[in-house]
Amino acid sequence: MKILRTIAEVRAAVREVRAAGGAVGLVPTMGAFHEGHLSLMRAARAHNDLVVVSLFVNPTQFGPTEDLASYPRDEARDAALAEAEGVDVLFAPAPAEIYPDGFATTIHVSGITDVLDGASRGTFHFDGVATVVAKLLGIVHPDVAYFGQKDAQQVMVVRRVVRDLDLDVRIEACPIVREPDGLAMSSRNVYLDEHDRRRAVALSRGLDRASALAATGVRDGVVLTDAVRRVLSDAGIEPEYVELRSLTDLSPVAELDGEALLAVAARVGGARLIDNHILKASS
Repeated sequence: MKILRTIAEVRAAVREVRAAGGAVGLVPTMGAFHEGHLSLMRAARAHNDLVVVSLFVNPTQFGPTEDLASYPRDEARDAALAEAEGVDVLFAPAPAEIYPDGFATTIHVSGITDVLDGASRGTFHFDGVATVVAKLLGIVHPDVAYFGQKDAQQVMVVRRVVRDLDLDVRIEACPIVREPDGLAMSSRNVYLDEHDRRRAVALSRGLDRASALAATGVRDGVVLTDAVRRVLSDAGIEPEYVELRSLTDLSPVAELDGEALLAVAARVGGARLIDNHILKASS
């Protein structure tokens, strides 16, 4: 596996594979790899001749009071894990390589960034996500880019960027990977102490409770979101949001009809956690 630092080096590696007719897969990450990241790498490895994983803690998607400085970083560990999964290129640029002096462009996606994490963290977050992902897609020009379904809103934002800017890439959303007790894997789980780790599983258990209700025929959005809130309350967790939203445009869903996204965000101890289920109306 090659660890590359510059855009020119990555483009040269991609160009060589393209010249031989090979397919290229990209896995954008901020590092601190866990089994969720590794599942994306495996998906990319199974279907591409060249697998590029980017490792870049993107400063523009963090607010001034968020955890940019403390976000977990261990490039040597991440590199070893990526190499074990058969990754060909680990692209680990410095911030100045992505945002050189004079950088003055931001991509803003309207509508779907105004709710959920956009409302909770601020629309700057998804401006940063959309801009850096567009840059990575422009640098690597992959056939497919792989993202985790845990960040469901992010996946929707990236797909909107790809659609609106006519980018020639397919966005693949891979299933959420969970701990044995159901907690969605996240790089921020390392912030949880033993007590908060036990409490954090309430997010997935609340979603499970709502999914079980939907399976019995419950369709009322308030009933479904209240089921999540009760499980969180029992664990002493006050959510930032628990909302049932459309899978197409993130508009509110009052009554489940077909499929909808049930999303939750909450701060548990020192960690801000998100999770979601796709609910299906019982036939």
